[in-house]
Amino acid sequence: MACNVVMFCWVNNSREWLYSSTYLLTVAFTTTEFKAVTYGSAVKLTHSLSEYKLHSHGVNYGSGSGQQSVTGFSEADDPNSLWTVKPTIDVKDFLRGQPVKCNSFIRLQHVETKKFLHSHNHKSPLSMQQEVSAYDGNDTGDNWKLICRESSSVWLREEKVQLMHQDTKTYLTANIDKMYGNPIHGQLEVATSRSGDKYTMWAAQEGVYFQDLTTQLE
Repeated sequence: MACNVVMFCWVNNSREWLYSSTYLLTVAFTTTEFKAVTYGSAVKLTHSLSEYKLHSHGVNYGSGSGQQSVTGFSEADDPNSLWTVKPTIDVKDFLRGQPVKCNSFIRLQHVETKKFLHSHNHKSPLSMQQEVSAYDGNDTGDNWKLICRESSSVWLREEKVQLMHQDTKTYLTANIDKMYGNPIHGQLEVATSRSGDKYTMWAAQEGVYFQDLTTQLE
């Protein structure tokens, strides 16, 4: 079995997960084939300041839209923090393993529930900014502009990025001071903010990374 991925492998295209060996993990993180975040990869996005993961689960908001909640979660090994990187619904000519270009619009689909990272004009529960949910409506509220903070032309693992919501021009954000009680005790509010400040920085870290197609052609 060949595993051109970081941290996990898919087996025979099934949903079965296997941990890769420590050796494979080390090699994958140091070779150019796995530097870029590619379409089809399932990634964990880490909030740069708090180090919490972008997370969702089968708990709906009790206010606002009532849609599936999105939070920041501290546990690195929880599968509910995996999001598949996809193009916008109008893009048909993409390939799995194609690097994601900076300034492109993308969607993030929650691996466990199949709903997309979404935002809209509802107030977030704690900070009263803009609510972020997971939603399966397949509309432009699922679209996010990838803004790279480094000098790269494509999205690179471990490098800081911002996600700007296409419809409302607000930035995905979190703050360690905005933490929920029950039923999702200890998880952070994830919202969007009009300010692209230090709280809006994220980085792709652990996940299932498909090999960069451009490196295979060299």
